[in-house]
Amino acid sequence: MTHRNPSKFTRWKIFFLSAFFALTAGIAVAQDKGGNGETPSATTENGNEVTKQSALDLYKQGGSFMHVLLICSIGTIAVAVYCFVQVSRKKMVPQTMVDQVNQAMAAKDVNTAYQVCKSTPNSYANVISNALLKVNFDRDLNNKVSMVDAAMEALDEEEHKQMVWVNYLNVFAVLAPMIGLLGTVWGMIEAFDVLTAGDSDPKKLAGGIKIAMVTTAGGLIVGIPSMFFYLFFRDKLQGVITTIQKNASFAIDILSGEIRLEGAETPAAEEVAEAGAEATEAPTSES
Repeated sequence: MTHRNPSKFTRWKIFFLSAFFALTAGIAVAQDKGGNGETPSATTENGNEVTKQSALDLYKQGGSFMHVLLICSIGTIAVAVYCFVQVSRKKMVPQTMVDQVNQAMAAKDVNTAYQVCKSTPNSYANVISNALLKVNFDRDLNNKVSMVDAAMEALDEEEHKQMVWVNYLNVFAVLAPMIGLLGTVWGMIEAFDVLTAGDSDPKKLAGGIKIAMVTTAGGLIVGIPSMFFYLFFRDKLQGVITTIQKNASFAIDILSGEIRLEGAETPAAEEVAEAGAEATEAPTSES
């Protein structure tokens, strides 16, 4: 059976969104300059002219450390876009599939449930299909214990698979400020070298200090959003994993006979709850 692979479509999404952020950054840099393309300036009380520098000017003055921070920022954007697309309930546990699996489980139609899972691969489908491989109608509760163990093992694998990407955001969140700190130390070393050489030129002394300040700011500009995205997607992933666990347990309980689908509520699905309420109008037992 041929499986649909959404990775190609996802790569295009990441490409276009990354290009959008890059274009937005370019426009912001351009707006730092005057309407005629010149950098605006101001005059101090002493009559000295002070040139206001654009973000691009500061980037250039930050030295090679800013190139590394730029790579970290691009990586943060790319991973954040990937997590935004992939780490979602709609993507990892589609409600339509949950309903189809529950109906097949209620009918004890293991083959249909397995085919539904294989037709649209996702985290929930992988967990259920792994559990269905352990079904044995000759054992107690259709071998529920083994099904639960297999499902939890598959769930751990799915969580680890997505958490790898989320952890990259944490890497960038930690790495960017460290690179900025390294640039700070490097800039201060250059400033002290000027003092050691006996050069009292304030411009040369300020050059090293400026590198220190610019790289520090650059590291924080990249690190703070990275940490925000990491915490956001980590909590979001935990919520999705919990939803998958509840729905998988519900499906296994239906197959084992511990739960009847009529009148039962499917976790995280108001629509199925309403359908279950309507189903209670039909007789549920025979004497």
